[in-house]
Amino acid sequence: MNTGKKTYKENLQDLRDDLAAMLPKETLSIFDKDAENLQQNHKSIVKLQAGDKAPDFSLVNATGNMITLSELLEKGKVVLTFYRGSWCPYCNLQLAYYQKYLDQIHDLGAELVAISPQTPDESLNIKEKNELNFEVLSDNGNIVARKFTTVFRNADEPLNTMNELGLDFNSHYSDDSRELPIPAVFVIEKDLTVSFAKSIGGDYRNRVEVSEIINHLKYR
Repeated sequence: MNTGKKTYKENLQDLRDDLAAMLPKETLSIFDKDAENLQQNHKSIVKLQAGDKAPDFSLVNATGNMITLSELLEKGKVVLTFYRGSWCPYCNLQLAYYQKYLDQIHDLGAELVAISPQTPDESLNIKEKNELNFEVLSDNGNIVARKFTTVFRNADEPLNTMNELGLDFNSHYSDDSRELPIPAVFVIEKDLTVSFAKSIGGDYRNRVEVSEIINHLKYR
């Protein structure tokens, strides 16, 4: 996915145009209504605020290796982003968009890490599809996600619509809980202190602009 150097919002408009051309209007409206309902029903998203200590964790990456937060922090800061899955066009857009700025993030002394509840195979899928050069970790059961962001159960209507489109939601995960994290971004300092915590809200179409992350890393 070529996101160029546009903002996420600009890339989002391009994606919306593509989806409108690909999907029937009624189908797209089902997903849009789901996003709007999540926005309305979830007001307080992040579980950790700036100044809180992040819990250490170990999760498997896309190639089956165990990655530990505290070990990553020995090298520098960590930018954590929680996403839904490789089937989600907005997640693909966000991660491909962040990849464009990975060198800048590295130059500012930080590593980027993406976390979802999907299987390592699906983590590898999204990593290869978007040519991601950062760690993509599998958080089976959203054990880590619950400590950072809100987790919810995917509703019947969007799930059934996905199945009608030929997308097997459950095949992406190791359980049948249908639970997903609300997208959120955190910057973790070397001593495990959270210095940045943000979610745009339950509406998963919207994501944190990479410029906010970079500005925080610059001036922290």
